[in-house]
Parts: sequence; structure tokens; C-alpha cells
Amino acid sequence: MAKKASFLRVWGPTLVAVCAVLVINAAMLGPFGSRIPELTPMQEYNLALNEKLTRDVKAMDFDPTVEIKRGKTFGPRNLSEAEGGVMEYTRRRHRYLGEYVHVDVSADFNTFGKVSVSLIYFAFWVFLMFPNWFLPIGRPGIALGGGLSMVVWRFILYSLGMGPVFDAESVIILEPLFLLFGLMLTTIYLEKMERGGLFDKLRDSLDDPVNWKRSAKIMLMSTLGSAAVMNDSIVLIFSGVVVDLCVRHKVANSLPYLLSLATTANTGSALTLTGNPQNILIVSLAYDEIKWLEFCGNMVAPVFAASIINAVMLFMYYSSELFPGSSGLMENCGIMFGGNRTPEMLAQEHAYYARQAAQKERKEEVASAGWSVWSIIQILIIVCFLIFFAMGFDVCVTSITAGAVLMCIASYKRQHFDPRPENTEYDAEGNPLPPKKTYDLDGNEIEPEEEELVTESETTLTEVDYGLLMLFIGQFILIGSFNDTGVPQEFFRLTMGSCAAQMTSVPCLYWFVLIITVLSNIASNVPVVQMLAATFPYATPYDWMQVSFSATIAGNLTMLGSAANMIVAFQAAKVGDRTFTSERHAPFGIPSTIIALYAGTFLLDRFHFIPECSEKLMRCEGQKYYEEGRIYNTNDIDDDWYDDNWNNE
Repeated sequence: MAKKASFLRVWGPTLVAVCAVLVINAAMLGPFGSRIPELTPMQEYNLALNEKLTRDVKAMDFDPTVEIKRGKTFGPRNLSEAEGGVMEYTRRRHRYLGEYVHVDVSADFNTFGKVSVSLIYFAFWVFLMFPNWFLPIGRPGIALGGGLSMVVWRFILYSLGMGPVFDAESVIILEPLFLLFGLMLTTIYLEKMERGGLFDKLRDSLDDPVNWKRSAKIMLMSTLGSAAVMNDSIVLIFSGVVVDLCVRHKVANSLPYLLSLATTANTGSALTLTGNPQNILIVSLAYDEIKWLEFCGNMVAPVFAASIINAVMLFMYYSSELFPGSSGLMENCGIMFGGNRTPEMLAQEHAYYARQAAQKERKEEVASAGWSVWSIIQILIIVCFLIFFAMGFDVCVTSITAGAVLMCIASYKRQHFDPRPENTEYDAEGNPLPPKKTYDLDGNEIEPEEEELVTESETTLTEVDYGLLMLFIGQFILIGSFNDTGVPQEFFRLTMGSCAAQMTSVPCLYWFVLIITVLSNIASNVPVVQMLAATFPYATPYDWMQVSFSATIAGNLTMLGSAANMIVAFQAAKVGDRTFTSERHAPFGIPSTIIALYAGTFLLDRFHFIPECSEKLMRCEGQKYYEEGRIYNTNDIDDDWYDDNWNNE
């Protein structure tokens, strides 16, 4: 019987990582922020310009009819002079941020309302984080119960004049729900359409008799797939595959393989602006345009470093499972780089190849080694899905369309090509029984139809995880109500202090990314991005790159830090694997996330080519003049100076 690990063995690295990050920030900023540097003259002047710009756009006249037609969007970034230019774009965007992205209703709460809503939110946050500590309801039931409780409580507060009206419908973000439904539909039909088809070939491509290689294959696939498509898509498709591989190899602990999938899906998604929902939101809300290649080029170094750190720590944490029979770190290195094998690993390889040989004859009989016409059709549909996604078509519509097309093809295949199901019943001795006869009210025998059609509603559509959709709906309601109180914004303001005006400048940068990481795990990363867009409407492209990296890597800190984690846990539990829990995730997730976060932040700060100023507001030239010493203080700059130097260019 394996000896249970001690508290220090499990939680020691977490405590060391947390203490280290606090000590580092205290050393850089001072215990109470005494070492926070003063704002430079250029920073002060940019802040003054931002305030003046906001006042100017609020005073601008506009046509309400045109605004109604435009709806919930601010339109294109580049407007001609006839359309109003930069000022009109700024006004439209300011309206969009204030009226749709982050509507501030915190002033309508009294103290009791804010406290009570926050307590309800944190209570259900704990329930969702540790569902096994309470009644066996499951996360979907807890989230839905929390959402309904919040709606009722907000109505009571509104009736008593203690809070504003709660528009629950507006806080439910429909796009992720549509995307999840489309992906689940697509995944089910890819898996069920044909035995030995595309889905089984994907599973076989990740298989390997060596545990650490199997984990490495999962990490590589998850990293690249999340960067190319979206992390939620990858984990939804491959969660069942990873669990199936664990069952096939009879592993004692499936947690390292599930962590290989979930953590690298989050890390890899930071590479591209289409890798996760918060990156897509950042690109749409940023004041300056951020291009795909520009985003990816700046993220290569930090994402690569974070991926290496995550992989190394995963191999170290779970070496007993990934390197069975190994005596320690040096032998692990010999196994990985020298091709060495332990007796336990050789036994696993022999069992694997024996199993492969036993299955070879049966595989030849069903001709599963080749590509059937149905597999080719599946590939064509997936390729079309990726092409439309890359071309910028709505990913929700694209995924649902792919699922619907696969549904029609699968239905046609089952009706015309699949063998008919055997409905004959037999007695105890194995003799076939005559078909049962049915009669109408007049006693006339009802002749059975020649063929009873089985619809998709009776078969495959019942396998869609509607509970997962309920989980996210409940979370959206809880998070939306909590954000209404203004508590996350106040937490950000109090913890950042004077660093808020220089959040991406060293030394404030490392404290800033830590606060974003904490907020992303408490209030979710998408609402945090929305809050920052409204609080800092003129944030530079470099500011958004740091926000993107920290909010994405934050998903590995706790189970609730990322939707991908929840999907992996839910999909694994659906097939009976309940090892991926918050208690088992945190001892690895917290230290690995902190180290990867700070290493990536350092690299992004040192090696980036994205502007640290707003080119659209023409601030980069002024920043250049200041760095060259041509501007010494803010008195050297006024509106006429800006006009004379570059506003007319």
C-alpha cells in the first residue's frame, strides 16, 4: 500500500511559491508601497491628455438615431475625416465601453446590498471549488442553484431599495454557450459515426507505451491545438480521449495526464489572439489595433518559457506515475535523454505490444487501418471548419453548422449503410420468439411497420452535456451580479494604489500581473478584461499583451480559473474518472502558475516589439522625444506643441 504524502510534501512548494512572490514584490515596492517610483513627466502628461480626451468626447454631439442603428458595437477603428476621425471613433468606443461592456451600477447598492451579494457569491464559489465537501449535487446543480438564488436575492434587494434592478439575461454571455453546444455536437458525431474512424485515429496518435512520452504527446497536441483553434475546443474534444487512454493502459493515477491536457491548453492559448475568449475580447476592445502576427510574435518567448516550466514541473511532481520504477531525477533524465528503461517500463512496453499484436488480426478484419469514405468526409468537414474559423467567420455559427452537417451525414449513413439492429427476442433456451402482436381498440391486429426509424433526438442528441451548459449559465449569473457590486473594481484600486497609473512599468508590473491572476480566479478572466477596458480606455497595446498573458496563465492557478479546467473535470467525471478535483489540482497548479507567470512576464517585458504607446493617439512620437531628452517636463508640451510636431502629419 502506497504511503500517504505528508502535508509539507503536498503543499510545501505552494507555500514556498506564495511566500516567494510576496517577498519579491515587497522587496521591489517596499512593504507598504514606499518604493513605488513617482510618475515620469511623460506619464503625468499622458494621464492629463487621457482625462481631457474623455471630457471632450463626452461633450461631443451625436445623432441618437444613428446610435440606435449601430447597436452594441462601435464600428471600425479607422474613420475618415468626413466620418469624424479619431475623435468620433473615441466617442463611439467610449459609449460602447460604458453602456455595454461594463455598466457601473455599484453606486445604486447600499452597504448591506454589496456585502450580502458578495457573501452569496463567495459561498457558492467555495461550493463550486469543493463540491465534494457538501451535498452530492455536482457543479452544474450548484452553479444553477447559485444563479437562481442570486436572481431571487437581487429582486429582494431591489424591492427594498437596497440595490439596482438585476438584468440576469444581459450577464449571460451567449457566445461561449453556442460554441460549447456546437463543439459538443461535432465531437459526438466524430466519435460515434464510425468505429476506427477519425476520432479513433486521433486517439491512436496520442498513444504510447511509455508514460512520459504519452504525457508529452498530450501536452504538445494541446499546446498547438489551443493556439490554432481555441482551448475550450481542444479540451472538449480530447478529454474523453485522454481518459480512454488511461483506461486502456490501466494507469493508477490519471491526474498527470488530465493536467497535461488542461494546463497546456491554457498556456498554449496565450500564443494567439484567437486562442481563448479573453484574447478575442482584448483584441476587440483595445484602443489601438493589434494584428494576429504582431500578437503571436510578442507572445512566442513567454509562452514557450511557460510551456517548458509547466512540463518540467509536471514531470517532477508526478515522476512516480510518468517514470515508474525510477529512483529519482537523474534516472528520469537518463530515461528521457538516454533511452534508458526501468524493469517496470519494460513490462509496460511488453504488455502494450502484446495487446497490439492481439488486436492486429481483428483490426484487419474490420479494415480499420485504412481511411474509409466516412473518415474522409469527417476530415473535409473539419478542414472546412478550420478554414472558416481562420477567415474570421463567427466561430459559434461555424461550430454548430459543422455539427449539424455531421448529424445529417451520420443519420444518412445509419439509415442506408449501417446494418439493421437485431430486434429478435429469445427464450431461456436460445430459441427465437415470435414477434409480439398489438391490437387496436376494436381487436384488430396492428401490422408492424416494415422499418422503424430511429431519430437523432432519441440517440446521439441525448449525449450532449446540457449540464455543462447549465454550469456556465449559473456561473455567468453569479459573476455578473458580483461584478455589479463594484467589489472587484475596488479591490483592484486598493491593491494597486499608485501603481495603477504605471501598471506595466517595472517594478509595478509584477504586482499588477499578480493582482490580475488573483482577480481572474475570483471574478473570472473575461469580466476582469471588461473591467480593465472600462477603467483604462486608452491602454496601450503592450499593456494589453501583459493583461492577456497574465489573465490566461491565471487559468492554471485553481480549478475555477479557466473554463477549460471545468470542461476537463466535467468530461472526465462523465465517464467515471473523478481524480481531477480542486484539492488535487491546487498543489501543482499554484506553484507552477506563479513560476510560469513571472518568467513569462519578465521575458515579455524584456523582449517585445509591440508599442508601449498609442499610435492611434499619436503618443509614440512624444514618447520618443522624451526618451531622447528633447522634452524635459510637461511644460514643454501643450496642445499646440502636439499639433506642430505630428498631429498634422
